[in-house]
Amino acid sequence: MIKITNLNKTFGDKKVLEDLNCTIKTGSIYGLIGANGAGKSTLLRIIMGIFKKDSGTLEIDGQEISDHEELKQKLVFVPDDLYFFKNYTFKDMINFYHSLYKNFDKEYAFKLAETLHLKTNEKVHTFSKGMKRQVALICAICTNADYMFFDETFDGVDPVVRNFLKKVIADQMNKKETTIIMTSHNLRELEDFCDNLGLLYKGGILFESEIDSLKTNMFKIQISLDKDFSEKDFQNFNVLSFKKNGSVATVILKGDREGYQKILEDMKPVILDFLPLTLEEIFIYEMEVLGYEFNQII
Repeated sequence: MIKITNLNKTFGDKKVLEDLNCTIKTGSIYGLIGANGAGKSTLLRIIMGIFKKDSGTLEIDGQEISDHEELKQKLVFVPDDLYFFKNYTFKDMINFYHSLYKNFDKEYAFKLAETLHLKTNEKVHTFSKGMKRQVALICAICTNADYMFFDETFDGVDPVVRNFLKKVIADQMNKKETTIIMTSHNLRELEDFCDNLGLLYKGGILFESEIDSLKTNMFKIQISLDKDFSEKDFQNFNVLSFKKNGSVATVILKGDREGYQKILEDMKPVILDFLPLTLEEIFIYEMEVLGYEFNQII
């Protein structure tokens, strides 16, 4: 488990992280979203021990990272700005990671390279942006680290390969209860993969929740009654949005769906359809409740 309490980090006059609090459960895939410059990369680098925090506490399995070599064996990080040794081939990178991580699985690394048609004897600097990202992800996954941190995880990777790598990462998590943090400024990239999401804004976690909880606690309906009606007819509901077009209203509700459905059916509607909400729509309405414009934050 990762537990962060009142974490602060400043670069010069710029406060990047301010009293940040966050708890990430073991065996979870935690999606960290936020605009460019929100502090996502800085947070990951502090967790890894690359940057030093100014104040606050950050514990992994109850220990501070500092220069704890044994603990660092449990961590691996793929940054947004990838770096490879100039003349290293993919095979050289595999051997390099193998020298750093005692549980590195070379056989699996070569197998993934073959599956993705990546030539292990070619120099990595000649690869495309997406291929370099694949190399970095394969090397990280094959460390068998307990904690994996991916910054802008699938940047430059095409959709087919992205879905394959998501499956590989999910399999890795299930195999040994790996804890994963993935950052992105694109909510759609994470919504079908992560089980927890945190929104980083102005140096702190503005909002976080389990995705299943978000999706079951808020829903959209289209409804029409055999009489003229308005938002006042829904005063017994927690209404986040009410828009009426002609005789049909689209309503966003928050609360117990089963309980609401019975009340709605008792209203004898002519039309009553329950429609799925995207995670982006859910965040938009959640931010409005908190007094923020989601599109301005992201």
